[in-house]
Amino acid sequence: MKLVKQPLALASTFLWIGFLGAISFMEAWIKFRAPGVSLPIGLGIGRLVFSALNLMEWVFTIAIILNLILSKWQWKNWISLFIIIPIVLLIIQSIWLLPALDARAELHIQGEIVPESNLHFVYVGMEFIKLMSLLFWGIKLFKTRTE
Repeated sequence: MKLVKQPLALASTFLWIGFLGAISFMEAWIKFRAPGVSLPIGLGIGRLVFSALNLMEWVFTIAIILNLILSKWQWKNWISLFIIIPIVLLIIQSIWLLPALDARAELHIQGEIVPESNLHFVYVGMEFIKLMSLLFWGIKLFKTRTE
């Protein structure tokens, strides 16, 4: 019988992928197509959902890091890059990008005129890079088993 060496990291990785796919690449676009959802309402919903997603991403990150530390993961391994990338992007999003997007959303909700920005494109790009890195990371974790 073959067992996965880092089961919590593996499960957390694929749950994280699921959350990213469902929220960043589906919910974010679909909510504005629902009847009766105005821009301010959609932005209000989005603020709540993306705040919750950010919290869950930190839960997954902590679970992955703890599992790797407890399993004595070799961080010098090149495969570690695939988990370091999403963590760095999560830090950037948490400290800078999400607060900036949240402030813009609040201005929209208050009825202010908000100048155009590329922040949403930056966010989508970061999410795509996170998703791909996590996918490669999860595949490598799954292949790393004990005999």
